[in-house]
Amino acid sequence: MDGIFPLWKPKGLTSHDCVVKVRKVAGTKKIGHTGTLDPEVEGVLPLCIGKATKLVPFLTDTEKTYEAVISLGTATETEDAWGEVIDTAEVPDISDHYIQKVLKDFQGDITQVPPMYSAVKINGRRLYEYAREGMEVERPERQVTIHELHWMERVSRESFRVKVVCSKGTYIRTLCVDIGKALGLPAHMKELTRTGTGDFTEIDCVRLEDLDRDKLNNGLLPMKKAVPHLPEWEVTEEEASLIRNGQRFDRPANWSAGEIHVAVHKGELLALYHDHPDKPGLIKPIRVLKQ
Repeated sequence: MDGIFPLWKPKGLTSHDCVVKVRKVAGTKKIGHTGTLDPEVEGVLPLCIGKATKLVPFLTDTEKTYEAVISLGTATETEDAWGEVIDTAEVPDISDHYIQKVLKDFQGDITQVPPMYSAVKINGRRLYEYAREGMEVERPERQVTIHELHWMERVSRESFRVKVVCSKGTYIRTLCVDIGKALGLPAHMKELTRTGTGDFTEIDCVRLEDLDRDKLNNGLLPMKKAVPHLPEWEVTEEEASLIRNGQRFDRPANWSAGEIHVAVHKGELLALYHDHPDKPGLIKPIRVLKQ
């Protein structure tokens, strides 16, 4: 069993919990997820099964799409609705139009400081380990990209819903807090749903409560679906045979230097290739998926 299984993760379970449950149905331990979702968050969680586990880092690197509810007037230690309140303020009347104007300032490349309650490592320890001990440590800034940030609706006087399309490594909790700061108010992330990972959306997903062997078999998608963002290299039958043995090649025509390419034969993903680091003009495999 090799392929991508798009699961809809429910609230109340960790991403690892979901992997464990799918392993039992699949009868294999060779399953990896492609981007952790917090227990309180639901949404698209593509799982790589069998040989597709070799693609985990490439699928993890794809864009993510979220719907988030930002709540103004209250800040929490975890930046979400499940942490202890650390600041409050009266929320004045703010027009939808003004909020939408502020949202535009967060599109593009932005800088974030990872929250203390996160899995980022500082000096060999996770930030949440420091946080649980009441320690505040200096955290390095990181640049992320907000490809899209759209107003969706007003949820209440103090809260509103947005759609976010962002790069790997973006903390939506922190984005919500920073939007609040731009509005002059403490804020936190009240709700979060991941509606897309790469090309996978809710319509592709199987609900965990509906999962059985038939749903797993029918829902398993080709490995090629994991890397639509990488350029394709269509190969011949002869080349396909050599690729299965890890063969190096002269750089093909129309090759994009510096990019990882997917070697495909008759619609099937065989391997990932990139420029040879030591031999100009040659390409070599970094992952061979079909042998």
